[in-house]
Amino acid sequence: MTEFKSDPPKLSADEKLNLLVEFGARISSELRLDKLLDIIAQQITRMLNVGRCTIYLKDGERHELWSKIAQGRGLEHTEIRVPLNGNNVVAIVARTGQTINMPNAYEDDRFSMDVDMVTDFRTHSLLAVPLKNNAGKVLGVFQVANKADGTPFDKKDEGILLLLATLASSSIEIARLYQDVHVAQLETIYRLAVTAEYRDQQDTRAHLKNISIISYLLALALGMNKKEAELIKNASPLHDIGKVALADNILLKPGRLTPEEFEIMKSHTIYGGRILEGAHSKVLQVAHKMSLYHHEKWNGTGYPKGLKGEDIPLEARIITVADVFDALCVARVYKKAWKTDDAYLYILGESGKAFDPRIVAAFKKIYSSVRKLYLNQTAAAPQPPAPAREEKTKQPFDFSEPAKM
Repeated sequence: MTEFKSDPPKLSADEKLNLLVEFGARISSELRLDKLLDIIAQQITRMLNVGRCTIYLKDGERHELWSKIAQGRGLEHTEIRVPLNGNNVVAIVARTGQTINMPNAYEDDRFSMDVDMVTDFRTHSLLAVPLKNNAGKVLGVFQVANKADGTPFDKKDEGILLLLATLASSSIEIARLYQDVHVAQLETIYRLAVTAEYRDQQDTRAHLKNISIISYLLALALGMNKKEAELIKNASPLHDIGKVALADNILLKPGRLTPEEFEIMKSHTIYGGRILEGAHSKVLQVAHKMSLYHHEKWNGTGYPKGLKGEDIPLEARIITVADVFDALCVARVYKKAWKTDDAYLYILGESGKAFDPRIVAAFKKIYSSVRKLYLNQTAAAPQPPAPAREEKTKQPFDFSEPAKM
């Protein structure tokens, strides 16, 4: 975050032009909204030599302006929310679409000292301009404070900030649309996953949450970057989507399956693969591999294709460990919940057999975090006793049966 303590060297006309070109190039290729706003704020801070730059966007549903991006001491990782009907600077600019330039902020009734009071920043001069799209609709406000040379903002500064707002508006609209579509996609994935899991899970949401978190932590421990790990996390809930094609008498049977029933159960991997095959979305492409291959085993004894070792897609090898661990740790109609440490030992014992040794090694690295996750859940909601009908079978839990996962 940027705050100037002394006057920086003034930029030449060529340097400002280069910054303008760089500004356009950088924002046009960024689709992540938070990252885009951060880039914009950094570039504005450099080009106008200001102590603070804050970008506010309209939240129509809540009738507020919000900002998570503020360049300047004291505002890192802080979300600011301002009512649209307020009488402060950003609300007025957002409502009127007019620029406000304050040579002395503390002498202007439209300036609110609330933010200054919780930081060690003192606003002297302030400039706020509307962020408008091509149709003239106000999307938000760009606000800067305190030129490094101590002089008030002038018409030239107003023109530069308005130009930057104009250049940024399309990128911000695209990033917000991308974010909305991404959120909608993830919500759809989650609801589809709930549909599949709800039929044989007492606590579907907890199961999906747990395997998502474990899969994400495993991906990071394996050296994947955050973007790759997010794909794994977001795809993981769909690994059992093929269960929607199974009959209740198979899926909900409170005991060991017969060999014939087990063959039917195994087909949920094939159904899942068919449901997700040919997807264009990266998330669904990853989910396709998980759903089709999450019952393959490292030693080649799994199904549906009997793949062995690294012939099994990495995404499937990750979800297998996460899914088995969570299945062990929760009570089902046919078994009691295992203690987390016992489930952990089971995972270690299957290294090189059911599970990829490299992923088991990664699980060892993250286990302290995973254990804390389950301990917190147990403390928040004590586990109910296993259903009485379990006693009818009196059979040990067999993880070769997918109905038990």
